[in-house]
Amino acid sequence: MITFLLCLTALITAYFTYGRYLEKVCGVDASNPVPSQTMYDGVDYIPMPRWKVFLIQLLNIAGLGPIFGALLGAAYGPVAFLWITLGGIFMGAMHDFVAGVISLKDKGKSLPEIIGEYLGNGTRLFMRVFSVFLMVLVGAVFMSQPAELIASNITLPSLEFVAFGNMSCELVVVLGVILAYYLLATLLPIDKLIGRIYPLFGIALLVMAFSILFVLLFNSGTYTIPELTSLQNRIADPVKFPIVPMLFTTIACGAISGFHATQSPMMARCLTSEKQSRSIFYGAMIAESIVALIWAAIGMAFWGGVEGLNDAIVQYGGSAAKMVNVITETTMGPVITAMVLVGVIGCAITSGDTAFRCARLIVSDMFGIEQKKLLKRVMVSLPLFAVALFIIFALPFQTIWSYFAWCNQTLAVITLWCITVYLSNNKKPVLIGALPAVIMTYVCSSYIFISPMMCGMENRTLAYILGGVLTAVVTAAVCVRIRRTSR
Repeated sequence: MITFLLCLTALITAYFTYGRYLEKVCGVDASNPVPSQTMYDGVDYIPMPRWKVFLIQLLNIAGLGPIFGALLGAAYGPVAFLWITLGGIFMGAMHDFVAGVISLKDKGKSLPEIIGEYLGNGTRLFMRVFSVFLMVLVGAVFMSQPAELIASNITLPSLEFVAFGNMSCELVVVLGVILAYYLLATLLPIDKLIGRIYPLFGIALLVMAFSILFVLLFNSGTYTIPELTSLQNRIADPVKFPIVPMLFTTIACGAISGFHATQSPMMARCLTSEKQSRSIFYGAMIAESIVALIWAAIGMAFWGGVEGLNDAIVQYGGSAAKMVNVITETTMGPVITAMVLVGVIGCAITSGDTAFRCARLIVSDMFGIEQKKLLKRVMVSLPLFAVALFIIFALPFQTIWSYFAWCNQTLAVITLWCITVYLSNNKKPVLIGALPAVIMTYVCSSYIFISPMMCGMENRTLAYILGGVLTAVVTAAVCVRIRRTSR
């Protein structure tokens, strides 16, 4: 419990200390005009209240990550607490905040355009394709998973003509409903649907987390949270799943996630003052880290320790959704469990729809397509949904998720290097971005050689050396870029 409480305190304190320091570093100034004033279009550039933008940003970046990822990541042991806390404070929240502020100060530009300004046109072109691919991948993930959760809890009349391959008619129907909602959320002005629904699901996410926190704090005799006494890897198969890099990709959204940096510019178009940046960008990530910390803690405590959690993961076939259901049913009863199920589904759906919306904005920025007219928004969006549906029907979920995990953290790496160049160009403390960038570059580089989904090298020493070499190459390339842009 002591480790957990110290980590929780550190996250809250960081918002008022490191978050405020980053405000000064980035020159946040309430007197500066913001995109919602200078670029208002009634569709994407729309001013909204701070509390609403905060809840939308929280739902945008959260999804299932701080729940499912944290629960599965807790299998590595209390070292997960350390990663969530330090990663959330110095990597994730900084990453989301600075990316958001850069966009806020530059007409709300999407992430690939921002990265292109600091890492060059070649990186811009790569990022345009890569980020759109990632957004579609996210959309596919968060379309299929809530659909499966809903379909498993309903029964429809047998409609054989509706079934597709191995998919039940229930699943196909639910997919159709979610797809229709995603289309509306992608096409309508942001305040018409997202601005009204998201705050409700945002509140549900926080209520879920604090209900679990209440269980942990006031049932300490029943549920004991393990303490961090070493950095030992306590997962069931530590050889196959080493802490570096596997923990860093298992728990992404609770610590750092490249997907977040694609969402920050979308919210930068809705802020009414630069002074709202800390609460929206840094604050939402800290809130997500707290949610992840709570779910990691209940994962270890509920099953009597890390070994029990690993056994449960095997028992439930690695299904975090089933494990969440067991935890809530046992600790809070069927009514709250039903609410949690709705909240979990909402968390997934509200990351998927903004992923598609973000993809639309990136493509429209890429080709200079104005988005005031509905027909032009439809023309940009339909191909994105077609690709997502192809991914859902053609690839197994585990394959989609594995590649998404790596792509997600790779995007974080590129964003961190962009932030590093931005800080250097503006004569700011470069170490703020450079140190997280080097660490995450090494994580993603070593993942290439270690992950069974990629090279799967059994010689771990060689894999780590190759990861280090690749990290050195990337770092050197960025240093060259910094020298060129500083002339």
